[in-house]
Amino acid sequence: MECIAIIPARGGSKGILRKNIFPLAGRPLIAYNIEQALRARLVSRVVVSTDDAEIAAVSEKFGAEVVWRPLEISGDSASSESALLHTLDFLRQNEGYQPDIVAFLQCTSPLTLAEDIDGTIQALIDEGADSSLAVIPFHYFLWRQEDDGGVEGINHDKRVRLLRQEREPQYLETGAVYAMRADGFTQAKHRFFGKTAMYIMPHERRLEIDEPVDFQIAEMLVREQQHEERLSLLPETIAALVLDFDGVFTDNKVIVFQDGREAVLSNRGDGWGIEQLDRTGLPILILSSEPNPVVQARADKLGIPCLHGIKNKGETLKEWITEQGVDPANIIYVGNDVNDISCMDQVGCAVAVADVHPDVLKHVVLVLENKGGHGAIREICDLIMERLDNE
Repeated sequence: MECIAIIPARGGSKGILRKNIFPLAGRPLIAYNIEQALRARLVSRVVVSTDDAEIAAVSEKFGAEVVWRPLEISGDSASSESALLHTLDFLRQNEGYQPDIVAFLQCTSPLTLAEDIDGTIQALIDEGADSSLAVIPFHYFLWRQEDDGGVEGINHDKRVRLLRQEREPQYLETGAVYAMRADGFTQAKHRFFGKTAMYIMPHERRLEIDEPVDFQIAEMLVREQQHEERLSLLPETIAALVLDFDGVFTDNKVIVFQDGREAVLSNRGDGWGIEQLDRTGLPILILSSEPNPVVQARADKLGIPCLHGIKNKGETLKEWITEQGVDPANIIYVGNDVNDISCMDQVGCAVAVADVHPDVLKHVVLVLENKGGHGAIREICDLIMERLDNE
């Protein structure tokens, strides 16, 4: 079944200037929806509908296709449906492309995950519905003001204060994800038609950015979400930590003296992280192709084993794993460059520093926030310590 995810994102925004690409936790707002849509297993294609060149460039950078929206449906009064319909019509006329399902995502909901997108689509399929939406349970009392100045309950009788478990279940539309059968949507021209199903989204992921203060709240929640995701990428049982040296312990630079001797700079915070982790008894190894004795000197300072000047790191790691008698799936390897790939492909959790070489990215499951020599090792040590504490 072919499903297209469409993210409308026009350039104009009166409430928050340039809202759709406003920075949130170091990335443009729209990037969050694009990345999760690309991860969704039921989504075949991700398209951003926009009238803005900067939004288009950002969207393409993060992996989305772009369909340019005409000015007549780009103003404040233009409906989201008009952008969706235009995108479908454009793709049909120019490519003969006609999906079965349309997923409508709003980039103002940055906490939405791929599972929420898949869940909304799956609800439509499982229920044999025509449209679906993401919701959260709603337990609050709604009121309206009457003509006489008094107030009356909307979803309750004010004379009867029922307990939550006694009330009829109600749900709040999150505004994050909608799904529609493409043919029916094209005819109805509205996101809700025919039988409508719902996907119950976790409450903590329901956040819609409308006001500047929402960005402050989102910043905190997004960083917490990212932290939890990083933890989840580590092996459930961690058997060992293996570290490259140059570009991991260092910033990949070298100081050369007049007599030919070399020196590097290391991060004391990294050393502190290793010291704390070493106390847990977790095996830690430095594995480096660098022959400079500075590698051994740093390892001796930290009190951890070191194998350096290694020509074939992959084979050496394989032998070390056999000697240790541990499951490779439970080993974490941290590297930064292409000579680490042979090691990364052997372990269950390949990790890269923030300034990793692009060719290495497809071999890793986790990219750290910090660069080599600038706290990357401390970061992975802290993550491991937190995982060990939770075991």
